[in-house]
Amino acid sequence: MQNMKKTLVVGSGISGIAATGLLEQMGYEVILYDSNEKQTLTLETVKARLPEGSRAECILGALPEDIGERINRVVLSPGVPTDLPWILELSSAGIPVLGEIELAYRMEKGTVAAITGTNGKTTTTTLVGDIMKAFLGEDKVFVVGNIGNPYTLEVTKTAADSVTVGEISSFQLETVHSFRPHVSAILNITPDHLNRHHTMENYVAVKQRIASNQTKEDICVLNENDPYTEDFIGKCSARVVLFSSARELRDGYYLKGDKICKAVCGESEELLDIHRDMNLVGICNVENVMAAIAVAEGMGVPMEIILRVIRGFHAVEHRIEFVATKAGVDYYNDSKGTNPDAAIQGIRAMNKPTVLIGGGYDKQSEYDEWIESFQEKVKWLVLIGQTREKIAECARRHGFDRIRFADSFEECLKLCTQLAEEGDAVLLSPACASWGMFPNYEVRGRIFKEYVNGL
Repeated sequence: MQNMKKTLVVGSGISGIAATGLLEQMGYEVILYDSNEKQTLTLETVKARLPEGSRAECILGALPEDIGERINRVVLSPGVPTDLPWILELSSAGIPVLGEIELAYRMEKGTVAAITGTNGKTTTTTLVGDIMKAFLGEDKVFVVGNIGNPYTLEVTKTAADSVTVGEISSFQLETVHSFRPHVSAILNITPDHLNRHHTMENYVAVKQRIASNQTKEDICVLNENDPYTEDFIGKCSARVVLFSSARELRDGYYLKGDKICKAVCGESEELLDIHRDMNLVGICNVENVMAAIAVAEGMGVPMEIILRVIRGFHAVEHRIEFVATKAGVDYYNDSKGTNPDAAIQGIRAMNKPTVLIGGGYDKQSEYDEWIESFQEKVKWLVLIGQTREKIAECARRHGFDRIRFADSFEECLKLCTQLAEEGDAVLLSPACASWGMFPNYEVRGRIFKEYVNGL
C-alpha cells in the first residue's frame, strides 16, 4: 500500500539499509537520511548500498526544513541518539519514532527469544541460536540483532513454527514499543555507554525494556549475582528464572564446585562439568552457558539437545578467543572486551603471567576495578588510543606502574612480543571501544590475529 507521506530512515549503515529494503517490500516510500558528519559519504556510495531496484530518496547533510510535513514515521538506526533536537522535535509533533528492531518485530510470524546485558550477549545469543538450530533445523531459526545480522533482513522469512533469537543492545532497546519476546534474558548490567545514556539509572532502565511488554505467560532469565538484575526480580511482569555462579538456588541454575546444576523446588541435578564439558574459559562464560540453558529450556528444547550442543560449542570470535602459541607464548583475542567489566572477565580467564593490551575510545568509563583485577596476573600493561593517559594515571594510583605506551597498533603488537617471555600470555582485552583507531572491535581483533598468526 502506497502512503502519501514517506518513512524517514535515519542512518545509511547496515541497519538503515536493511530497514529501507523491508519498508519498500511492504510498499512504503522511503527517505534515507545520513547526517554524514565525517564527510565520508557521497550520494553515489549510499545509493550503491541500496537493494537493487530501490526507489528510496537519499539525503546527506542537513535535513530539509519541511521534513516533518513529508513523513509520517521515523526509523532510527541503533547508532543514532534518540535525544537529538530534531528527533525530539519530530516526536513532539506526533511523528512516531521507532527502531529497526521494532520495525521488524511488527512483521514477526514466529516466536522470539531476546538477550541483552552489558557483557556476554554475543556468546549467549550464538549458543542459544546453535541450540535452537539443533532442535528445529537450520531453516527454522534466525539469529539477528546486535550480533551483526539486521532483524529486518530476516523477518520476512519467519513462519508460525520458526524462532528468532535476538542479541539486543541498549541502543536498540531505546526505540522498542511493542517488542515482546517469549523468553528474554538480562545477563548483567555494569557501567557502559554512559556517553550515550548519561546516567546509570537511564542505562539500567533501557536494559529492562527488553521485558517491558512480557506477561506471566513469558519468561525473563536474570542473573541473581548482579545487583541491577537482582533488583529487577520483583518488578518484572514475566515469570522469572534465575541463574547464579555464586550460590546454590532452590529454583534455577547454579554453579556448585565444577558442576552446573539445575534446581526445581529444592531438588537439584547436575547438568555438566565446566572443565570436562565446556570449551569456554572463565566464570563469565559459565554464566553465559547457564543463561543459554535457561533460555533454551524456556523455548521448549529438551535438555539432552542443549547439553550436546554446549559440549561442542567453541568461543565466539573476539571473546577470550585463543589464537595461537608462538615461541611459548599464548595469544588471546578478547577485542569484544570493550568496557572495564568485560575486560575484567578476560583477565580472570588467564592462568599465566599476562602482557595486557588496553586503551581505545573514551566511553567515559572508570577503570579502577579493572586495574584492581590485575592482582599478580598482569606483568605489563601496553596502552594505546585516546584513553591511554587516563588509564595510566588510574593504574599508578593503584600502585601499578609496569606501563608502556604505543602510538600505533602495530607498534603495540611488536612491543608485546618483546615483553612476553616463554610461559606468558598476551591478551588483547582493551576495556575500551575501538572507534578512532578502527571501524569496530571486529577489525581490531582480526588485525591482532593476523599479526599473531604471522609470527
